[in-house]
Amino acid sequence: MSQTLSASTLLAVPLAPLVGSLLAGVFGTALDGNRMGRTLSHSLTILGVLVALVISVMTLQSVVVDGARFNETLYTWMVVGGLKMEIGFLIDGLSAMMMVVVTFVSLMVHIYTMGYMKEDAGYNRFFAYISLFTFSMLMLVMSNNMLQLFFGWEAVGLVSYLLIGFWFNKPTAIFANMKAFLVNRVGDFGFIMGIGLIAAYAGTLNYTEAFAKAGELGALGFPGTDWMLVTVICICLFIGAMGKSAQFPLHVWLPDSMEGPTPISALIHAATMVTAGIFMVARMSPLFELSETALNFIMVIGSITALFMGFLGIIQNDIKRVVAYSTLSQLGYMTVALGASAYSVAVFHLMTHAFFKALLFLAAGSVIMGLHHNQDIRWMGGVRKYMPITWITALLGSLALIGTPLFSGFYSKDSIIEAVHASNLPASGFANFAVLAGVFVTAFYSFRMYFLVFHGKERYDQNPDAHHDAHHDDHGHHGHHGHDAKPHESPWVVTLPLVLLAIPSVFVGYYTLGPLVHGDFFKDAIFVNSALHPAMKTIGEAFHGPLAMAMHGLQTAPFWLALAGVVLSWYFYMVNPALPAAIKRSFGPIYTLLENKYYMDWFNEQVLARGARALGMGLWKVGDQAIIDGAVVNGSWKLVGWFSSVVRRLQSGYIYHYALAMIVGVFLLMTYFVWLNK
Repeated sequence: MSQTLSASTLLAVPLAPLVGSLLAGVFGTALDGNRMGRTLSHSLTILGVLVALVISVMTLQSVVVDGARFNETLYTWMVVGGLKMEIGFLIDGLSAMMMVVVTFVSLMVHIYTMGYMKEDAGYNRFFAYISLFTFSMLMLVMSNNMLQLFFGWEAVGLVSYLLIGFWFNKPTAIFANMKAFLVNRVGDFGFIMGIGLIAAYAGTLNYTEAFAKAGELGALGFPGTDWMLVTVICICLFIGAMGKSAQFPLHVWLPDSMEGPTPISALIHAATMVTAGIFMVARMSPLFELSETALNFIMVIGSITALFMGFLGIIQNDIKRVVAYSTLSQLGYMTVALGASAYSVAVFHLMTHAFFKALLFLAAGSVIMGLHHNQDIRWMGGVRKYMPITWITALLGSLALIGTPLFSGFYSKDSIIEAVHASNLPASGFANFAVLAGVFVTAFYSFRMYFLVFHGKERYDQNPDAHHDAHHDDHGHHGHHGHDAKPHESPWVVTLPLVLLAIPSVFVGYYTLGPLVHGDFFKDAIFVNSALHPAMKTIGEAFHGPLAMAMHGLQTAPFWLALAGVVLSWYFYMVNPALPAAIKRSFGPIYTLLENKYYMDWFNEQVLARGARALGMGLWKVGDQAIIDGAVVNGSWKLVGWFSSVVRRLQSGYIYHYALAMIVGVFLLMTYFVWLNK
């Protein structure tokens, strides 16, 4: 155990944002009479996240340079039988990298929020929430046991609920946060079942102890079935990841979560919370490597999400929803990599995606501010000359997203495609098609948004809904500034995070690809059975440096598919804008299918929800009222009452009644014995 990492220093990482959150949440809100002003509230919360970032960077440096590691229990909550429930930290390459990503993106969002939410009545409350989220996410990624992992898992879900419904007077926001909460409960049920099975059969919740028994778990069958126990465990755990990381069919909550303020879209639904499922599967790689059934299942689910959620991004007109469906698609890519046993590639894409997707969400928020809270890209255009910083950073983020060679997204996305191509799993054929087709789709919808927003004819003064902007007016946010007001660049507290996020979006992939994917950075955090799953070994043999990979990338199918998507979107929306409308008319049923999001919401609301309601009503009416209340409870007392009324008639109190009963009894007994003697 290295002495360069101390428990007290590591404890300050999650506790610093927690302290800032508590101070702003108690003294900066109506809870304590708003005694703390806005300046002090945002200063304390930003300071807390800054402290966490500095220590996280120092921790990462110790892990990389000194080979430092930390795996200790800090507090034992209780012991039930032989099962210990503890709080502790595990610091290795995986958790150290996640700590830096979470705190850096969180700090950018905190700074950005000073500009975006400056006129909102809930300013201090918002800062308290996002700092509380940062604490929850750090507890999740730093945990060394499944109890703490589950605590962080549920805590980020709770804070997400609070943030999506931040404007609690807005019906659509309340519907969205309830939808997110309920859908995630479905996934979390599977997650806790998986944890429960590990606790039952391994007798521990500690990662290290559980992974040491992975071989024993892999030899067991699930009682009463032909399934392997480890397959059931892994599928249950992955169902949790399907909810948190918005995989089909538990993806439906994420697009609706755009009802919350834009900063949380960047923090929670692009960079951190939705990647918790990816992190969890990578952390549990010693178990997942034992079940090819689970890996195939993961790959199929990821492929469906990567491709079909991308299709939905093509027809979106809300700028935030375009980026949201892009998030869904990219989470699908990460999941496909997990299925191919390319865990390090999935986590690498998690990191690069965190930077450029947070950048795109914050750039979208900057555009929304500059256009006085118009979110419809059909009524934008020509914004480039009014918002140059937002324009150039959004362009860099879009280029990273579509996998342009030398940009961060290229290295992670192409590594996923190569890993899938090298995979020997049965599901890899469909996955290979999905990730390749997804490259074209991603480029098309990303640059559709880019061209409609930043280039072409200015349309912001033609918005028919310009005088009906209720998105923020009802909540004391910014308000609409007029039907024909010119766009304007955002203040420095908004543009500074854009610039700082653009830097890693361009460069971080080039400089970290070697050690993170093809080196030994994750050597003791991620386990791969290269004999059974040779994808990582295959792509490692073909790797000759990031520059050579970028040069080779110019000759491969993903680059030309991405270029085709960009060129086609340019032609459709800049050269011949009448063509998309004509295609929409010609393919009306397909457009209707996409517009209704494959009718998943309809199915959930009309079939699942109504079916559950009908089942609940039936259980209530028949089971509760008729059987339990009617037959068991009411029936029992009625039977006792009837029997009592009969017995009561035998107790009249008259002696001659009792004498008659005795005579009749004696007569019957005598008759009986006489009959027996015959």
